Amino acid sequence: MLLAGYLLLMIPGPHPAGPVNKAGNKPFAWNRDDLWNGLEKTFLLEKATDPQLRKALLIKLKDTAETLVERAEKNLLPPDDTVFASLLYNFFSMAPVVAAGREQNVWFISYYNRVRKNIKLQSQHWDMNSVVARNTIYKLLYGMRAAVEEVLLQSPGMAFNPAMFIKDEPSATPQAEIFGITVHSGDLLVSRGGAVVSALISRGNDYPGNFSHVALIYVEEKTHKPYLVEAHIERGVAISSVKHYIADKKLRFMVMRPRSDLPLLTGDPMIPQKAAEYIYIKALSKHIPYDFKMDLNDTSAMFCSEVGFRAYEHYRIHLWRAISTISSPRIVNLLNEFGVENFVTLMPSDLEYDPQLSVVAEWRDPQTLFKDHVYNAVMDIILENTANGEEIRINPWMLPFARLAKGYSVLLNLFNKEGPVPEGMSATQGLKNKVFENLHAQIRQKTELKIKQFIEKNGYVPPYWQILAMARESYQPQILM
Repeated sequence: MLLAGYLLLMIPGPHPAGPVNKAGNKPFAWNRDDLWNGLEKTFLLEKATDPQLRKALLIKLKDTAETLVERAEKNLLPPDDTVFASLLYNFFSMAPVVAAGREQNVWFISYYNRVRKNIKLQSQHWDMNSVVARNTIYKLLYGMRAAVEEVLLQSPGMAFNPAMFIKDEPSATPQAEIFGITVHSGDLLVSRGGAVVSALISRGNDYPGNFSHVALIYVEEKTHKPYLVEAHIERGVAISSVKHYIADKKLRFMVMRPRSDLPLLTGDPMIPQKAAEYIYIKALSKHIPYDFKMDLNDTSAMFCSEVGFRAYEHYRIHLWRAISTISSPRIVNLLNEFGVENFVTLMPSDLEYDPQLSVVAEWRDPQTLFKDHVYNAVMDIILENTANGEEIRINPWMLPFARLAKGYSVLLNLFNKEGPVPEGMSATQGLKNKVFENLHAQIRQKTELKIKQFIEKNGYVPPYWQILAMARESYQPQILM
């Protein structure tokens, strides 16, 4: 009887529906290994250079940087203007010099934020779905953040102020505080969690990013008590307290706020409050399951980006001016195995490139920033091998146990509790997720050992491209788990 039940539970489930909404774009690729290796050589040379000579070089680079940013600030420029490429290359050139001396870290970060504000201003006049505009803003915002973090990671003990204030965008809505940052009702918090699936979400689209989750802040007008409305794969759309939000491990987050000069907001500055209250009440009124399909046409379920999108859409503000795409056929197939069916959608990282939003502040955990880089590098290598034909395979003999775990999870879900298999995942998908996590852990452990050996031998933290190479060396064809 027991054997018969076990064999019955081994019967394969239905294959997931194929992709419904396909993207036909070409994933972005830097293809600049020569530049990255050259920057590392410059860093090593500058570390051994006389401080006065290094200071003189940095003065020249800073003069060029000021000239370039002043030109951008005085003119509205198209995304293909040569000043942007020059500005980015000069910023990259400064990074190893600043990292070698460390005394210019504050100026370097301040300059980065100055450029970031200008690019957000410039992009208000660009077609954000054009390839030229997308590539330009991605190179500048993502590329410059990467350079800043490489500098920060060379700081002794990696000690730096986790909060970075960028623009105090005016807001008429009630306010609260998170991690020492003042936030307003209607703000969007774009964050990166510590789970493997967080790395997959942040890296798996055409423009690999740093963020994997979006939450919308609602602050009660009378009590000024803040809540976060967010969609989780484990329990669907839920309302969290700030305490719970902070307890759910964050490697980083960014505060984004609708520009106060948007036409609809100049007519009604309380729209962000109304949008937040609308989705808050909607989440209270009924259970909204997580949308693994990432289908914007289905309002009965929501994924995390959709929560903020729906809230503002209700008041005729359409966020994600730059629509997200996932175009690699192999990555599409991988995500489809987990239930994703739509690949022209809304990805958390891409919200940063919406010109309707200002970046108010950014927060990074100094103790886990390097962990974030390692997780990204390992995920990039897994996706690289997925694109080359590797598949995530499960052990069919484990399927009955996964189904029992799913049944237990369903019971817990009835009492608003989380089970071992997320609410929207089938037993097979839950098993694939566990295999995927184990694969990431195996590569990560080998990569971390190589990193430790690198630091002991060279005396500095390896930059991202070195971690990527170590992860590539650590990758082995998957075995059944």
